[in-house]
Amino acid sequence: MANGYSAVAMVVVIVAAAVALGVPAAEGAAAFACDKRNVGTRNMGFCQESLGIEERVKDLIGRLTLGEKIRLLVNNAIAVPRLGIRGYEWWSEALHGVSNVGPGTKFGGTFPGATSFPQVITTAASFNQSLWLLIGRVVSDEARAMYNGGTAGLTYWSPNVNIFRDPRWGRGQETPGEDPILAAKYAANYVQGLQGNDGKKRLKVAACCKHYTAYDLDNWNGVDRYHFNAKVSKQDLEDTYNVPFKACVVEGKVASVMCSYNQVNGKPTCADPDLLKNTIRGAWGLDGYIVSDCDSVGVLYDSQHFTPTPEEAAASTIKAGLDLDCGPFLAVHTATAVGRGLLKEVDLNNALANLLSVQMRLGMFDGEPAAQPYGNLGPKDVCTPAHKHLALEAARQGIVLLQNRAGALPLSPTRHRTVAVIGPNSDATVTMIGNYAGVACEYTTPVQGISKYVKTIHAKGCANVACVGDQLIGEAEAAARVADAAVVVVGLDQSIEAESRDRNGVLLPGKQEELVRRIGLACKGPTVVVLMSGGPIDVSFAKNDGKISGILWVGYPGQAGGAAIADVLFGATNPGGKLPMTWYPQSYLAKVPMTNMGLRPDPSTGYPGRTYRFYKGPVVFPFGFGLSYSKFSQSFAEAPTKISLPLSSLSPNSSATVKVSHTDCASVSDLPIMIDVKNTGTVDGSHTILVFSTVPNQTWSPEKHLIGFEKVHLIAGSQKRVRIGIHVCDHLSRVDEFGTRRIPMGEHKLHIGDLTHSISLQADLQDIKF
Repeated sequence: MANGYSAVAMVVVIVAAAVALGVPAAEGAAAFACDKRNVGTRNMGFCQESLGIEERVKDLIGRLTLGEKIRLLVNNAIAVPRLGIRGYEWWSEALHGVSNVGPGTKFGGTFPGATSFPQVITTAASFNQSLWLLIGRVVSDEARAMYNGGTAGLTYWSPNVNIFRDPRWGRGQETPGEDPILAAKYAANYVQGLQGNDGKKRLKVAACCKHYTAYDLDNWNGVDRYHFNAKVSKQDLEDTYNVPFKACVVEGKVASVMCSYNQVNGKPTCADPDLLKNTIRGAWGLDGYIVSDCDSVGVLYDSQHFTPTPEEAAASTIKAGLDLDCGPFLAVHTATAVGRGLLKEVDLNNALANLLSVQMRLGMFDGEPAAQPYGNLGPKDVCTPAHKHLALEAARQGIVLLQNRAGALPLSPTRHRTVAVIGPNSDATVTMIGNYAGVACEYTTPVQGISKYVKTIHAKGCANVACVGDQLIGEAEAAARVADAAVVVVGLDQSIEAESRDRNGVLLPGKQEELVRRIGLACKGPTVVVLMSGGPIDVSFAKNDGKISGILWVGYPGQAGGAAIADVLFGATNPGGKLPMTWYPQSYLAKVPMTNMGLRPDPSTGYPGRTYRFYKGPVVFPFGFGLSYSKFSQSFAEAPTKISLPLSSLSPNSSATVKVSHTDCASVSDLPIMIDVKNTGTVDGSHTILVFSTVPNQTWSPEKHLIGFEKVHLIAGSQKRVRIGIHVCDHLSRVDEFGTRRIPMGEHKLHIGDLTHSISLQADLQDIKF
């Protein structure tokens, strides 16, 4: 999403700012829609809570003029005073905490800040589904509190569930990583946490999964997202890029999906009925609205020249299934489109029905918020001790131990009484919260966190992450020489990787590598490198340098990042994070232009493929990698060896593969995969079970594919049995060259670590045999 509007759009925002929040106003302000004080409207049909939402929406639409309808199709929707309707700003963000990036949320007064959790890529490294759900619940508590206090809306355009396909992408930090199953599980859990689940259709807040689809290039080598045509095979679209979005809708029951700036195979996503109307709303059954990325309707006309006239652009998006324009384009051009017969008023009614239904599910037509569910939330419920502790715990769980040479970590406060804390990110604050963040409750920097354990000597070594000179390195070396250990906090920030800012390479910027090497030589004790970044970094030099004792990747660890880093360094927390993306060597990038969307390798051109599922070349660190201060063993305790697959219809060549659409998936239960995990070490810790599968000989299938995972905490010496649900149709199927999901018959293999379990899958067997 764009961080700002075009000049025309900004004028519209400024004009509407005073009325656009649609939140509780000061005493004496106009009553809410359908409030008891609204004598003129409280008896109208759309205000009757006893009626169904569909009936209420139909009544409201019937009372609106054409002009009013059009001005309700944009993010800064107008007020309709004669119906008691306030203006409303749809655009708010809550990627990893309530954010003020969009105009719908403001900090100040009784809401000076909100809990800022680690950036998504860091939280994804926890592989902890219950954590993602809990963070969503906390964020929505704070969002509702701010809504009740008049400083926020209820529609949040988060999460970003795009696949982190290329390590250079500046927005990869916002995503759950490169694997579609991991991204799908994150998406469903975070959405459920945000929206609440009271067994009814009521929403706590309305989430939005973005950016649909195949969007993972911002600005690289002269190509930007506004002009990029992503050429994607049907196989990759179904097998990878669309998987998290489907999970958002089908499993998460998300209230909104955002279409992206780019084209996919020659069509702007926001004007493609196959992607929007037929897939999101048709095949997946979205109960909610589809919104454009900001100004993308204007972009498809002005930059991509998709239609000859702006009216045709407006018509094409609405007919394709778009309901809401983030930007002014539809407000400006829709009336003319209707006048020219390019659109019918019923098209607008359909879009409005999707928008107003979500607002009604949020309670926005039920009168004063204080009298509704969540109406008791207020300033006391933001930045609470419990919320701040969860931010700390999330940061701890997301830290990945990449190297621990000779068991140098954890550091000892008695043996390492003085620690030199060095590096451009050693005193980071806002860097730790990444992008799409708000105003944090408070910060604990890395040097502050370490200072709670031992005496510290602080010397940055570089003025900033660009690290263009070596003038400050000498001072850092001097600090390292007199210290018992050195912690060098290097990496990136938003000046290197961000929205509209993709990287050219994956090496440390400037003189950072030199800084690390020189500190390693200068320090008499262990030197630990702490990498703060969203994307992967080629640190092969440190991995192979005997003077570097340990390497931690901490992502962007949120407001409590410094405390979490120190807890891991000194052993108060046993690291248990796993990398949610592959760390490639710099040499890999010469073979893969960012514009190549293909995931599978192409031997004829030397294209090596992408992600752990298809790329089999050398890596710095692989997907799913992460060390611990303890040791764990795992084994298959229970798992079927044969499975019969009931078919709903005959499928050609069913002895080899069966189409999922020909399978009676509803009658197939999850496979009872039971895994025993034991902590064989001397330190309590968490272990992530990663279950991969390979299928019988299929050239179009990835060699190895994550199908399930579970996080388990074990005290030293203890053992637990963990169940991981594997569904044949969802997890043992693969997508062929034509985009059709099929289930290969024959011997499937499940992999955990070095262990393998075989399952024979046949279409003609009657019973599962163990």
